[in-house]
Amino acid sequence: MDRVKDKVAVITGAAGGLGKAQALLLAKEGAKVIVTDIHETDGLEIAEDIRRKGGEAVYANLDVTKEAHWEDVIEKTLSEYGRLDILVNNAGVILTKPIEETTLEEWRWVISVNLDGVFLGTKHAMGAMKKGKGGSIINVSSVAGIVGMPNSSSYVASKGGVRLFSKAAAIECSKAGRDYHIRVNSVHPGFILTPMLEDIIQADVKKTGKKYEEAKKLREDWTLVGRLGDAEEVAYAVLYLASDESKFVTGAEIVIDGGFTAR
Repeated sequence: MDRVKDKVAVITGAAGGLGKAQALLLAKEGAKVIVTDIHETDGLEIAEDIRRKGGEAVYANLDVTKEAHWEDVIEKTLSEYGRLDILVNNAGVILTKPIEETTLEEWRWVISVNLDGVFLGTKHAMGAMKKGKGGSIINVSSVAGIVGMPNSSSYVASKGGVRLFSKAAAIECSKAGRDYHIRVNSVHPGFILTPMLEDIIQADVKKTGKKYEEAKKLREDWTLVGRLGDAEEVAYAVLYLASDESKFVTGAEIVIDGGFTAR
């Protein structure tokens, strides 16, 4: 229960899905969690749920595309806790459209959340962590950051950017770079049953006329283990990277996809 005891963690997009599972697990394992999201009601409920279970958590409003929001969250974190040990850049959005039907505005929206948000979070976390004893930055990418997928070009581009940005940041933060004692890694979930995937399945049902179970099974069959992943399974990978158990791990990518990318 103490794998990240007394560490201070900021998690973006923590009001639901993968971020919620990460916040609950890191708090259960002893971290002081700053639950950030643009969805205030859900974020406040998750922070309260953590406190009810004996953990420590607060909610902070954060639009990851706005640098002023990042500055405010990092300042409040340092003011409240005196340091920042863990940042999980988890917030993300998806657009499912063919390239020819995607507008420039839509493209830029996906890139701004998925890639600009990771850049801004990493930038400001580096500034806070290097003043202390270092830390761990975990950037949530996707299997779409490793292999191409149709009808989601902006998402694929953004997640591929997160993958290589994480490696570049790891070099800068390392002993071989600026010696900040900060580790940077990326996590690559596959088909995980979250509200985002539920929306994609429902859209497929509406577009094709398939039954829900049929559309869901299609995605289950894409994995080697024959099922969709659970958000907590991704959270455990994040916990490992957040903990001192992974102190020799940086610039790496951890894939949690049920074997999807093995084919």
